[in-house]
Amino acid sequence: MRPAPSLLGFALWPSLAATRSIRATTAFENKCLQFRPEGSVRNATRTELQFVKAGTRVALADNDPSCNTDGQAVTADLCRVAMSIPTSNRSSITYEMWLPETWSGRFLATGNGGIGGCVEYENLAYGTANGFATVGTNNGHNGTNGDTFYQNEDVVADFGWRSLHTSVEVGKKLAALFYSEAVSKSYFIGCSLGGRQGIHSAELFPEDFDGIVAGAPAVDFNNLYSSRARYFTITGAEGAPSFISAGTWKTTIHDEVLRQCDGLDGAMDGIIEDPTLCKFQAETLLCGTNQEGDCLSDAQVQTVTKVFSNYLWQNGSMLYPAMQPGSEILAAGGLYSGKPYGPSVGWFKFAVLEDLAWDPASFTTDDALTAGQKDPGGIRTWPSSLAAFEGRGGKILTYHGQQDQQITSFNSPRFYEHLAAGMGYVPAQMDRFYRLFRIPGMGHCNGGPGAWVVGQAGSTAARGIPYDREHNVLAAVVDWVEKGMAPEALVGTKYANDTVDSGIAYRHTHCKYPAKSTFKGGDRKPSEVDSWECL
Repeated sequence: MRPAPSLLGFALWPSLAATRSIRATTAFENKCLQFRPEGSVRNATRTELQFVKAGTRVALADNDPSCNTDGQAVTADLCRVAMSIPTSNRSSITYEMWLPETWSGRFLATGNGGIGGCVEYENLAYGTANGFATVGTNNGHNGTNGDTFYQNEDVVADFGWRSLHTSVEVGKKLAALFYSEAVSKSYFIGCSLGGRQGIHSAELFPEDFDGIVAGAPAVDFNNLYSSRARYFTITGAEGAPSFISAGTWKTTIHDEVLRQCDGLDGAMDGIIEDPTLCKFQAETLLCGTNQEGDCLSDAQVQTVTKVFSNYLWQNGSMLYPAMQPGSEILAAGGLYSGKPYGPSVGWFKFAVLEDLAWDPASFTTDDALTAGQKDPGGIRTWPSSLAAFEGRGGKILTYHGQQDQQITSFNSPRFYEHLAAGMGYVPAQMDRFYRLFRIPGMGHCNGGPGAWVVGQAGSTAARGIPYDREHNVLAAVVDWVEKGMAPEALVGTKYANDTVDSGIAYRHTHCKYPAKSTFKGGDRKPSEVDSWECL
């Protein structure tokens, strides 16, 4: 006796659906394993060709130990391609391209950090999870040291610009070959050095990207690294009269910073909304004054004053902006630790001065001048116009944490104003292609006490928020490019304990520069998103 039709359907549909799923997966897997990308890239050597199933972890056992990544979890079925691509007769790049089975037609290139040569695999996973064919490179050298810059201008050129541009040219070509369809739109996401890479690309190669997300961009690169090198000469080594312990920075000084500046935005919430309003007076902590409890010596007060003062050339002009108050709680273990800052040492020793015996304690503005004049790899990135990029419809979304402990948040408005002046633009004209969002309570690229999750790549917390233009910078720039819907504000998310599973602690609206986030006052709570407005 035949079963009833409804029972027959019930019995067979799961099996049929499973069969179709198996066939689709097998077809994509076969397509991946039959792909021969090296045949389309001159002199390239393929090192990996791997089908990766969603929910698995890509093993990266050969990754340089200093990159601190031996594996990467993925959430989309994808085809992983890795190649070595020569860029000259004495330099090459390690190239990774991750091709998702479910492709949006979009291309995404990812940036790097510091002076490092580390592929940001977490960003590759982030891109493919959102349907982008995604690429990343080691920026021309392996690891975080930069010693291969020494007496090799080709490696420095890869680091400065060539690696990213090569990855875009190769990536667009390979995506079209793999999917049998041209890339529809091209995007970039990066922070710190990565932010600089995005802006430099818009300057040098305006055709490479339609939309760029540039977090905490390390523009004016040589002067940034001079500023970082200078901090060791300010603090001195541990034990010097000018040195301040991490504990004193994080408690005595940070508490006084909050006492003087937290309420300037109208809300006492432990976050300085706009550090430009804070004119910190370090002398209030001088021992022997009316200061109660912990205090600072005169030499230590001078240290704090110098840290929070602009770095000037000998003629009094700006070399690089001061660190912003609020940064000290994290910078205490980095820039103010009483040790030479590693990336700056590497940049000056290997790329600028090419002097293996160089002593970081001897740093002066003469070294800064040399860095600017030499500008290794053309890396400075300080354009006075991005007219070609704007002219073809390109869009740049930048964001910068107001508690950044590595790149002062004062530099992003400085660059915005420099670019606006060079192009003769008022803010309404800048808004057509370049928008800056300042993120109160965010550290360097991520982290901090504020609502810092805005969809930046490289963070598991960033993947917990909705992928939409209101909450996510990547989605915002896509909608700006493809739908003409420009972001007027970003809503940041703060998770309890910075863990998605712990739930949302609060959300906060981040304003488009030059607007300031202003507390409405009354009986409102600072943790409520509607308690603030952009003015």
